[in-house]
Amino acid sequence: MATADQVKALVKSHGEGDDARFYSVALQVAAHAARSGQGKFAQEMRELVDGLRTHAAAAFPSRPVPVVRPRGELADLLTVVYPDGRLTDLCLEAGVRQRLDRVLLEQRQQDRLREKGFHPLRRLMLVGPPGTGKTMTANVLAGELRLPLFTIRLDGLITKMMGETAAKLRVIFDALGQTRGVYLFDEVDALAGERAIGNDVGEMRRVLNSFLQFLDQPDSPSLLVAASNHPQLLDRALFRRFELVVDYPLPTPDVARAVVRSRLATMSPRRWAWDRVDQAAAGLSHAEITIACELAAKEAILSGQQHITTAALVAALQERQNAAPSTS
Repeated sequence: MATADQVKALVKSHGEGDDARFYSVALQVAAHAARSGQGKFAQEMRELVDGLRTHAAAAFPSRPVPVVRPRGELADLLTVVYPDGRLTDLCLEAGVRQRLDRVLLEQRQQDRLREKGFHPLRRLMLVGPPGTGKTMTANVLAGELRLPLFTIRLDGLITKMMGETAAKLRVIFDALGQTRGVYLFDEVDALAGERAIGNDVGEMRRVLNSFLQFLDQPDSPSLLVAASNHPQLLDRALFRRFELVVDYPLPTPDVARAVVRSRLATMSPRRWAWDRVDQAAAGLSHAEITIACELAAKEAILSGQQHITTAALVAALQERQNAAPSTS
């Protein structure tokens, strides 16, 4: 039978979506069983692994085709990377983390859902202030699912020529159906602003209508992520097209502390004066706190210090407070 370490490895690889590791450990269990005289069990394990591999190959017959050198219009519309980030890399509110866990679970278990006539979550809207982790979330989702991240270049998408933008949108949505990946529409408010705004031009209203229609297309294998720093500018009809809307708030003191601990793990003192740090970090985004941590760390390194003092960190945070735009 499986050893305790093998059981833990199976659970860990399954949770991380590492199929190759999962199959490898399962075959190790089968080999161990065979050596122990459990030939029937070993054979059943091998057949089970073979069946799972065959099923996975049938569900996804080919690896995602990287659009590193996209041809035609896609060259001006998409950039592509293969992230390796993990959800544990993000410091998030518990509620946000739970929603992202749900997205990953449904994507990884989509075969079970489809067998019962349901589709996994495939349209995700992220809203909140700048620097709170929305774009990084798209990177992490791609990394967790081992998919390419395609970022839509709005500067290449939105044109002044009537009808061109809608035609380019069709090219992008065709790619969603043909090449499985995570597709990020960052700052989507530039594309999907409220149609009732009086100074909106007719062409952008037509673009939004086209965008809404493409979102209603039949199920695709890709995950579409839209992000906005200004959700109040988005057309209300857009939200109805997304199965999940996740609000990214500014970090609480606990989350801010987690950001500090994560970024300064190798240079932190034995104790921080957390009350002072909390006060200095209040109102800053995750990105602003990270920048402050890096400034304090580099200052300490260049001064020949091994650790960062609370005073130095607080000073860096206060500097970011002075640099940050007013939210009033």
